[in-house]
Amino acid sequence: MKVFLNPGHAPDGKPDPGAVNNETGLRECDVALAIGKSVANYLNMAGVETELLQSDSLEEICNQANASGADIFVSIHCNAADAEEANGTETWACAGSSNGSTLAGCIQSQIVNALGTTDRGVKIATPGVNGLYVLTNTDMPAVLVELAFISNPDDEEILANKQDDLARAVARGITDYEQSIN
Repeated sequence: MKVFLNPGHAPDGKPDPGAVNNETGLRECDVALAIGKSVANYLNMAGVETELLQSDSLEEICNQANASGADIFVSIHCNAADAEEANGTETWACAGSSNGSTLAGCIQSQIVNALGTTDRGVKIATPGVNGLYVLTNTDMPAVLVELAFISNPDDEEILANKQDDLARAVARGITDYEQSIN
């Protein structure tokens, strides 16, 4: 199996760092990249081939993913909300993709079980309604993982200090998926 990993937002935050915690300055682009690199490392150690791209161009991401020969696509993000109390983990899959929904469920379960984050569930992106570009423009089963809320103090603590645990959980979710389809 080959996995295409997409840490969210622009490299080094230029021009788009994604969500930023106003208190600590923690940036989504940095968290996503660190976790994405660790996920790749864990998957590679388990014999899973990976390709990783962080880019500010969604079109470039989708084109490279589609050309990569990857079996699945995983985009890694941090959530944010105006309401500081918003918290938890959610994983998005594309409408009509049963394998994408299975992959999302595997990753969601691993993160929630390993880190005790609030389970916001698997969400479905519908093209033309709330379709997330990278989910609706990739050719393979694809998910977008919102690890936790960077805007929530407790979740921010997890994002800042438990990146290895998050990476292990995402990697385990991917290998759980691989086992479930074989």
